[in-house]
Amino acid sequence: MNINLTLFGQAISFAIFVWFCVKYVWPPILKALEDRESRIADGLAAAEKGQQDLESAEQKAEEILQEGRDKAQEFVNQSQKRADEIVEQAKQNAAEEGERLLLAARSQIDQERNQARESLRREVAGLALSGAEQIIMREIDIAAHREVLDKLATEI
Repeated sequence: MNINLTLFGQAISFAIFVWFCVKYVWPPILKALEDRESRIADGLAAAEKGQQDLESAEQKAEEILQEGRDKAQEFVNQSQKRADEIVEQAKQNAAEEGERLLLAARSQIDQERNQARESLRREVAGLALSGAEQIIMREIDIAAHREVLDKLATEI
């Protein structure tokens, strides 16, 4: 056997093997690699989209939380305002009630004062009549009249 012929035969066998691999083996391997590459790229794209969706969801959640905080603060402000209004109304009602009670008390005081004056007038009139009666019963004497009138003045 000749080495050249063997080498030539091995080269032909190798060329046929390469042709066979390129024709029938290599395309499915390339297709499997491309499919895998495509799946990996799709997975990375889906992961990136998921990451973006997560960030978007976190941002929306933060916006919703902020909106909730704003509404809660608004409710607190409204309730504080209403409480202030209620306190102010209660103060106003208390002032009006105090004024009404003060007017009623003044009216009652005026009535009692008028009753006391009327009673005092009756007593003074009685005393005046009594003094006049005593003066008339006594003899007419200027010194005695002055004494009775002075006594009556001290009683009044």
